[in-house]
Amino acid sequence: MSIRVTSRHFKAHSSLVDYASAAVNRLSHFYDGIIKGEVILVFENVRNSSKIAEVKISVYNATLTAKHTSDDFHKSIDKAVGKLEVQLMKYKEKLRSKDRVAVRRVRAKA
Repeated sequence: MSIRVTSRHFKAHSSLVDYASAAVNRLSHFYDGIIKGEVILVFENVRNSSKIAEVKISVYNATLTAKHTSDDFHKSIDKAVGKLEVQLMKYKEKLRSKDRVAVRRVRAKA
C-alpha cells in the first residue's frame, strides 16, 4: 500500500509524517485490500489554531474518507483513522454479504 502525506499551510515534521503513515498502515489489519492511502494535514490559524486531519483510502470500487478537527495533529489522526476502521468493517461486511447471496444462488440451482 502506498501512502502519501500532504501538509497545507505549514511544513510537517518528519516524526508527524511517520506517525501518520504508521496510523494508516494499521488499517491493513482490518482489510488487506487497501490500494493506497492519503493523509492531508491542515493547520488553520484563523479558528483558534485548529488542526485538521483528513484521511482517504482507496479500496476496490470505493474511496473511504474521514476527517477530524482538534487541537493536536496526533488526536486528529487517531480519530480519523478510528472512523475509517468502522467504515472498513462495514465495507468488508457488505462485500461478504454480497458473496453469500451469490453462493446461495449457486447452491439453489444445484
